[in-house]
Amino acid sequence: MLFIVATIAALAAAVVEPALAGTDYLTGVADHPHRLAAAALLYLIAAGTSVGIAIALYPLLTKVNAALALGSVVFRTIEAVFYTAAVVSLLSILPLGQHLATAPADSRAPIYAIADSLLSMRDHSTLAGVFAFCLGALMYYTLFYRSRLVPRWLSGWGVAGALLMMTAGLLALFSNSPVTGYALLIPPILVQEMVFAVWLLVKGFSPSPLTSGAPSEDSTAHR
Repeated sequence: MLFIVATIAALAAAVVEPALAGTDYLTGVADHPHRLAAAALLYLIAAGTSVGIAIALYPLLTKVNAALALGSVVFRTIEAVFYTAAVVSLLSILPLGQHLATAPADSRAPIYAIADSLLSMRDHSTLAGVFAFCLGALMYYTLFYRSRLVPRWLSGWGVAGALLMMTAGLLALFSNSPVTGYALLIPPILVQEMVFAVWLLVKGFSPSPLTSGAPSEDSTAHR
C-alpha cells in the first residue's frame, strides 16, 4: 500500500501544482495558492511514504543482509529529506508571487530572479532525492533478487528500472536540467513499483531459506 500511496501522491501533486514555467508564472502561483498548498502536501505524503517503504521492508530484508537493508532505509530517508527541501523551496515562491502584484514595474525583475533561484534549488533538491531513491531501491531489489522472496523477473525489473532512473539523474546533472526532462527513462520503475505492490497484495512474499532460517541449497550441498 505504501508503494501505491507514494506513487499516486507524487503524480497527483504534479497534476495539481500551478504551472511554474513561462514569463508570468508567479502571477499564476499567486492566483492559485490552494493548489500550491495541496501540491506541497501531496509531495510531503510521497516523501513520508517513501521512508515508510524501506522501514516496512527492513525487518524482513535484514535477515538476508543487514548492511544493505539498513542502507536502503538510510538512503530512502535521505531521499525524503531532499524532497522535503524541494517542498520548502516550492512554498517559498508563493510570497514572491503575492508581493509581485503590488510591486512597482522596475522591481519585478529581482523578484523573478529570486523565484527562479528557488525553482533551481527545488530542481537540484529533487535530483539529489532521485539519486538517493535509486541507491535505496537498488539495495532492496538486489536483496529481493538474492532471496527470491518475489519472482526474479520482478526484482530484476526493479534493478533495471532503478538504473534507468539513475541514468536520467546523471543526464540531468551534467546537462543542468530538471530530471523530469528525461521522462522516457522514468516510467519503467513507476510501472514496476505498481506491479510489485499488486503482487505483494495478492500473493505476498514467497518462502525463502535466507529469511526462514532453514538451510539453503548451497549450504546443504557443502554438508
